[in-house]
Amino acid sequence: MSCSKTSLETFELGQFIAPRIWVGLWQLSSIAWGSASAAKIRQGMARHVELGYNAFDMADHYGSAEILFGQFRETLLESTSVLGATKWCVFRQTEPSRAVVEAAVRERMTRMRTTSVDLLQFHWQDYSDKGYLSALQILQDLQHEGLISAVGLCNFDAIRTDEICTQLGPGFIVSNQVQFSLIDTRPLHGMADVCERHNVKLLTYGTLCGGFLSDKWLHKPEPDLYAGDLTPSQRKYLDVILKAWGSWALFQSLLAVLRDIGDRHRRSIANIATRWVLDHPFVGAVIIGARLGVSEHPDDNLQVFGFTLSEQDNRDIEAVLGLSNGRRMISTIGDCGAEYR
Repeated sequence: MSCSKTSLETFELGQFIAPRIWVGLWQLSSIAWGSASAAKIRQGMARHVELGYNAFDMADHYGSAEILFGQFRETLLESTSVLGATKWCVFRQTEPSRAVVEAAVRERMTRMRTTSVDLLQFHWQDYSDKGYLSALQILQDLQHEGLISAVGLCNFDAIRTDEICTQLGPGFIVSNQVQFSLIDTRPLHGMADVCERHNVKLLTYGTLCGGFLSDKWLHKPEPDLYAGDLTPSQRKYLDVILKAWGSWALFQSLLAVLRDIGDRHRRSIANIATRWVLDHPFVGAVIIGARLGVSEHPDDNLQVFGFTLSEQDNRDIEAVLGLSNGRRMISTIGDCGAEYR
């Protein structure tokens, strides 16, 4: 899998060579993000692939995302490679028998119209139920049988990621999808070491905080958390910014610093925020949500590549982060994924 059409950076993910920016399809889980026709959504996917964004992230509970992706992939020429990453999320107490696990995988295959799931990311809600180890052992068997190409985790913390990788052996778990941004730096506390030890790459979301880490919000007044024009993602991240990280005034200071850095590199605030995350060696890719057919920024996102942050850039960023509660969120919220449990 290559991205020769553009200057996208790539990384190794199991048997794949994947781009370092992925297209996130979580907006298809609800019309609250705005909606477009299936045809427009598939056209949006085609535009992204043409620019080199050939990895798409979806889930079993993201509405029709898997189905639309499967329909789209069937229209591609054989020479066009795309990576379809989806999830099996276990939110309720489940006995992970071979039949249950295989049925979940085969449902993904049916919806995505494929004979093998490229990357299956596994989420398990209740850590007190060690069934997640049994489920992953079965997923490992299914991988050996060819039903899955690669297996990753989703919103697992450092302790369980280390446990899983240790018990199931090197090379099995290739990724863990977690939140990571200038606002939420929890992966720096423990997760980074686990990733390095087991050669696991993070696939990060929330990197732009629902769009708040962008030029659009520089010099803007604090929005009403319950305003009707905020997306579900923006409500979520605004709550984090105001209650867990710091204040709107401090956030404006961060945006101002990012704007100054962006001026040095002729890049947008979003580019600088994304580059900061990608510069961490344990990060494989950033997943940027696209409201396909409604709101998407593939051209601007390409500007994430082709430059590096200087030591001065990082010092300027750290000067603001040091005034925030960001480094204490590992204690106030908990480790990666704790907010979902």
